[in-house]
Amino acid sequence: MKECLLCAAYLVSMPSWKSLVGLEEQEVICERCSNSFERTDIIDNSSEIAYITSLFTYNDAMKEYLHQFKFLQDIALAKVFRKEINEVLKSKTNIVPIPMHPKKKLARTFAQVEALLDAANIPYINVLEKLDTGAMGEKTRRERLEMNPLFALKQEIQIQPETYTLIDDIYTTGTTLQHAAKVLKDAGAVRVEAVTLIRAK
Repeated sequence: MKECLLCAAYLVSMPSWKSLVGLEEQEVICERCSNSFERTDIIDNSSEIAYITSLFTYNDAMKEYLHQFKFLQDIALAKVFRKEINEVLKSKTNIVPIPMHPKKKLARTFAQVEALLDAANIPYINVLEKLDTGAMGEKTRRERLEMNPLFALKQEIQIQPETYTLIDDIYTTGTTLQHAAKVLKDAGAVRVEAVTLIRAK
């Protein structure tokens, strides 16, 4: 019997015929853990981004999830929100994950945004690279807004005059998404949207 990836309780739900033939993913967390996450319908925008959609708010359950997923490097937890991520992104094209700096990725062993997309079976394109600007969490909001560019377009990449969708794990001040969107629009994107797993309260 399978166990919940978060609390190790036994998962008692019976698999459907769709899951047995590979048309539907089986649940990986129990109902109690699932209910501990708080959904949100907040939609925001900015000067560079047409709209920003977040799926969940940052509560105690999400804080613990992020600790296990990102800092304890439990990559299996990328599966927890695959259904919700797939639902909101399946009709999108030109999906661009917010990249990590190579040094940070090496230390963490995986890129969490790419892991979330892989678990949800969402194709994406890596067109941005992270510049070395230091830790964002150590800067004030004003310092973030006045920073030099956080991202650059990868060499040999051609941005088409189309819509691009940025993906990140958490939305706080919006500075990261703003910087990434500006790079895409300066390179020729006609519209940039964004989706984040979490919206900080």
